[in-house]
Amino acid sequence: MPPRRRRERSAKRLNSPDGPGDRRGPPCPYEVLTRLPGADVRLVAETPGEKATDGGPLKLMADHALAEVPGPEIVVESVLGWLRSAHERSRWTTSVCWGSAGLGAAGLLERREATSHWLARDGLAQYGARPVDERVVISGKVVTSAGVSAGIDMAALEAGTAVAQQMRLLIEYNPQPPFDAGSPDRAPVEVVEALRGRRA
Repeated sequence: MPPRRRRERSAKRLNSPDGPGDRRGPPCPYEVLTRLPGADVRLVAETPGEKATDGGPLKLMADHALAEVPGPEIVVESVLGWLRSAHERSRWTTSVCWGSAGLGAAGLLERREATSHWLARDGLAQYGARPVDERVVISGKVVTSAGVSAGIDMAALEAGTAVAQQMRLLIEYNPQPPFDAGSPDRAPVEVVEALRGRRA
């Protein structure tokens, strides 16, 4: 992706507790997006206010309603009607983790390669997408990323090489996991099957 040349507004929609989409890891790509030069990142929801996350007691604050941000330049998944409208004017429309299902439901992945969390990736085919096993997939102005940590990679791509390297160093993004189990093809079979069973 090209480096930024002007101030840009990014919108990350916080889903309601009973709504579809990804509420697992907004802070990860958010940390990177907020550090882009000239960025104006806004957390939005149908109505402003405190929103619960899937991860437990963590709550995030949506400062703006969807109607207040009708034309962001970068979209990080959202509700379908607003998403379709925003996509027409965005420079990039993106998703993190399970959020790619929202892009698919909005009709934005048809005939595109796309990725998602490994438990949801194959399901993208029902939206006319071509699921691929990649951390980040760029298809035109639609960018999908796999699990939560892949959202960091996706957000850094928007910055350009020099700024992305600075951000990576700033947040010390230097993964050295104690176990090589970050993908289903490397994790022990019993771990993979345990997670599949929890989803069933």
